[in-house]
Amino acid sequence: MKERKDIDPKYKWNLESIIDGKDAWQTLFDSCVAQAEKVGEYQGKLSDDNTLLEYMRWQDDTYRELLKLYLYAKMHLDEDTANGEYQKMVGKIQNVFVRLSALSAFVTPEICLRSADQLLELARDPAFADYSYSFEQLAKNKEKVLSEQEERIISDVGAFSDDFAEAFNMFDNADIRFKPIIDENGKRAEMSHAGYSLYLQSPVRRVRRAAFNSMYDTFGSHNNTLAAIYGGNIKKTYFHAKQRGFDRCLDYKMYYEDVPSVVYSNLISAVHSGIPALGEYLRLRKKILGLRALHCYDLYVPMWQSCATEVAYEDAFAMVKEALSPLGEDYRNMLEHAYTDGWIDVYPTRNKRSGAYSWGMSGIPHPFVCLNHTGTMHDVFTIAHELGHAMHTHYSSLGQPYAKSDYVIFVAEVASTVNEVLLLKYLLKKETDQLQRKYLLSYYLEMFRTTVFRQTMFAEFEEQAHALVESGQPVVAETLNSIYYALNETYYPDVDNDDAIKYEWSRIPHFYRDFYVYKYATGLLSAVYIATEISRGNEKVKEGYRAFLSAGGSMPPCDILRLAGVDLEQPETMMASMSQFADTLEELKAEYER
Repeated sequence: MKERKDIDPKYKWNLESIIDGKDAWQTLFDSCVAQAEKVGEYQGKLSDDNTLLEYMRWQDDTYRELLKLYLYAKMHLDEDTANGEYQKMVGKIQNVFVRLSALSAFVTPEICLRSADQLLELARDPAFADYSYSFEQLAKNKEKVLSEQEERIISDVGAFSDDFAEAFNMFDNADIRFKPIIDENGKRAEMSHAGYSLYLQSPVRRVRRAAFNSMYDTFGSHNNTLAAIYGGNIKKTYFHAKQRGFDRCLDYKMYYEDVPSVVYSNLISAVHSGIPALGEYLRLRKKILGLRALHCYDLYVPMWQSCATEVAYEDAFAMVKEALSPLGEDYRNMLEHAYTDGWIDVYPTRNKRSGAYSWGMSGIPHPFVCLNHTGTMHDVFTIAHELGHAMHTHYSSLGQPYAKSDYVIFVAEVASTVNEVLLLKYLLKKETDQLQRKYLLSYYLEMFRTTVFRQTMFAEFEEQAHALVESGQPVVAETLNSIYYALNETYYPDVDNDDAIKYEWSRIPHFYRDFYVYKYATGLLSAVYIATEISRGNEKVKEGYRAFLSAGGSMPPCDILRLAGVDLEQPETMMASMSQFADTLEELKAEYER
């Protein structure tokens, strides 16, 4: 593992373009602390339009500077996660956010003293154009806003109501210990979360089985405790739902995302329609792997390995840039800027954060991308994925004022996955090697299986688990295990569902962000539709997609997707994308039988 100082600067991002060094960071931090304390000066005065507009602009300016401080410190910390100085800087700015949140608890209740009609009038006022969608949302949510005292109580509850998630994270990341396994070479090997995903891809079946048993023996031994923690998290969500007047946690969460609940049910229906094709795919997997029975621990081992040798970063980037050519010349030019102008931190170094992400905001020169490139074919797809996020941020920042520039999670995975699908279609179109084609087709099918089928199964589990509390039933380990195992049998009828798989729900950290995982599935289905139409030369969808990229958070998420021709409130939209799974499976079968 190289030291960071040994990496050529052209492969490192330039965070000083955000803030020019630690001294400048401290100066700005001191200024922001003083600014945050001024929010109280607006209390009792927001009924006046001019004062309200002044406050909204003050809020934009203050949060923009605070976020710059956070980005600078957090991304420097990601360069070296053991750096105590940056750890303290991140902690300091987090404390300011908490303080400002508490001080500004009066704002929403005070604005909502206006009637819904008055709020909509503000939304139509050109002076408040930057905040039109915010006021439309306030008008919609007005009946859900409580008194200032009640809002403050709920805000204070937030200081400990996330302790369920924190308790799980501490157990999952710090306290948990797994039984070691014997690896492919007959040597004793430690088991961990990171190791588990690698061992499940091992060509040696006993290694996969040993990793599976080590994982779920451990989680199974803590089954009752984890059920109590997760049950507490559900009860917390139900408490908040009831305070806002909702009978179902799902409706509460979807309401505040401004996404109709029908999208959730449409997703489950569409994915259920694809289960027969999934079964056919799994039977093919069993045949290719030469297994008499397919077990849960056989689902991740690759059926074929990529023929591509180690792909240098320069070659990988060029490949991605060419694959994304259908998005237009301006898009290609911005990719070149990302490559040359300090957007990207490329290589793994000692103590650098693992994985990859993109991060940016309106008010800084450009987005940033963190990679840990090692030269695999998967790393090529990661470049495409993260650049999708970065370009989404870039175009939204250009196309929208600060208050509307930040897009929500519901649409966040669309741009990244559009890039992956375009890359995949580009590679399949030019690839002549039969083995590599089979690898790419299976890669696409696995995208569907893990992101659409698996995440939708998770979404069904969440809905059923929350329904226990909503109907006054106890949330106990036996019930959660039973729900999860039954769903596995529904989604994977052609798999020998090992008994221990019933514990898998207890190791999914995303369940502590209620009704989050379904967005991965809707995001991929949306992206498949968009990328397919763009690949076919559909200029209307291409132009609509560019409007989608520039829309930020300026309107309801489903309306933003409609710009690109995707209507998730209509079941046919997701069904059309699901058909790609069956079509790709037929193509793979033809390649396999050739």
